Amino acid sequence: MRAMLWVIGVVGGALILLGLLLEAVRWLVIIGLIALVVVIVLAFVKGRQVARHRSSGRR
Repeated sequence: MRAMLWVIGVVGGALILLGLLLEAVRWLVIIGLIALVVVIVLAFVKGRQVARHRSSGRR
């Protein structure tokens, strides 16, 4: 009986830790996607600034 309680406790703890890990991974994926979008937007803006600066310098 005691061994069965230990097994149930260990499995329950493992499931809780797995749930927390999956939740953390989900949030890390969301944060990573947001960072990727920000980098793409900043690169686009910087590229337009450089293109505008070069075209105004030729005049």
